[in-house]
Amino acid sequence: MQKKRLKRKSETEWWIEPTGPMRVPGVIYGTEDLIEGMDDKVHEQVCNVAALPGIQKASYAMPDAHWGYGFPIGGVAAFDPNEGGVISAGGVGFDISCGVRTLHSGLVRDDIERVKETLADALYANIPAGVGSRGAISLNHDEMDAMLEGGAQWAVGRGWGRSEDLKSIEEEGCMEGADAKCVSPQAKKRQKDEMGTLGSGNHYLELQEVTDVYDAEAAGAFGLREGDIVISIHCGSRGLGHQIGTEFLKSMAMAAPKHGIKLPDRELACAPIKSELGQQYLGAMRSAMNCAMANRQIITHLVRETFERVLPKAELDLLYDVSHNTCKMEQHVIDGKTKTVFVHRKGATRSFGPGLPDIPEAFRSIGQPVLIGGTMGTASYVLCGTDRTMGLSFGSAVHGAGRQMSRRQATKKWKGRAVIDELANRGILIRSPSQRGVAEEAPGAYKDVSRVVEAAHQAGLARKVARVEPIVCVKG
Repeated sequence: MQKKRLKRKSETEWWIEPTGPMRVPGVIYGTEDLIEGMDDKVHEQVCNVAALPGIQKASYAMPDAHWGYGFPIGGVAAFDPNEGGVISAGGVGFDISCGVRTLHSGLVRDDIERVKETLADALYANIPAGVGSRGAISLNHDEMDAMLEGGAQWAVGRGWGRSEDLKSIEEEGCMEGADAKCVSPQAKKRQKDEMGTLGSGNHYLELQEVTDVYDAEAAGAFGLREGDIVISIHCGSRGLGHQIGTEFLKSMAMAAPKHGIKLPDRELACAPIKSELGQQYLGAMRSAMNCAMANRQIITHLVRETFERVLPKAELDLLYDVSHNTCKMEQHVIDGKTKTVFVHRKGATRSFGPGLPDIPEAFRSIGQPVLIGGTMGTASYVLCGTDRTMGLSFGSAVHGAGRQMSRRQATKKWKGRAVIDELANRGILIRSPSQRGVAEEAPGAYKDVSRVVEAAHQAGLARKVARVEPIVCVKG
């Protein structure tokens, strides 16, 4: 990205002053090298989002931002329904509520080394992964609707998990306002046999070792110590979320003229929050969020079953579960007034600071755990929200490393077998149904996650707590 188009406010904050149809500034967070590495499309999309009706304060992009559909991936924006604010399917994305869940194992590296191959094979056999993967669970009409409106709470009620898991999930595992009637039969059909599956793309299940602790107080509150083994699950709402995104993008684009909305980009299709279409999308999107949380809950149950057979002394308590690709109704202070706004986080994570009631009591004095997925060959991170985040980005932070090349470019540069062999030589076991998928997700296809996390830390978007490195990765 050309820096001359930006006004530098600090080491990590860059502004785009409003011009043309922009209603608010654009704000991009990142160090100088990350800004230089961003494609120009991020600048364009940040400006386009800033032109949408009812937007508040600014259109934001996180340090991992890259080109997306409508909104940049790593984009954050809040809209006031009382000022004509809109909700945008493109501002949420297709993989609704894609997120990360991390479990404690109560184990250390020596506990798993002797059974690492066996455990990798067992997890791969027990948790379906890949394009079109199907699980052992098949939902009828009534159970589908119950899942869409009950989320992880529904899953725990059906025996897939522990009741104490729910206190460590955003919204306690269930989004209020979900309405299964707003979800099309086609979306439900696509999800019928996909519960308890990872899917494809950048989704994964990883065994990881805590290699560094940066904040002893926060790490203690989160139950993390150097040498601990944790398990992270990264997946979302599968075919159902994609179908909802596809359908509502089309409906919103067609309805925009009726609502007097001039779209700077058709991919930014949106509807007034208070409109019938806006409310229908909210009902469907919240249902997809519940689907994603239920999916990760079922996968957690399958992971526990697998460990029970291979390493029964593992504890597998839930640390936390966070979602990306959401729109949530929240209260934020804007121009000195507390407002209720709808915060879009596309490829961004909620990062609430200390003291807020939305955070589990065990972490409330520290801040929300922020789980950042890296790549299968580098590292992932645990961070926590800060007081500053609330004023900087509506309590939002990065969600991962962020791609620096397309999947097509990655497959031209790497072969899946070579990536698997290279990682095996480093002690990282990969299990995947698709070598092409492994090539698409090669570590080199992503930005340096350590630089991204450091930028978020410097900017005050979140505070570094711990670094974890992969040992086993089941890749979709």
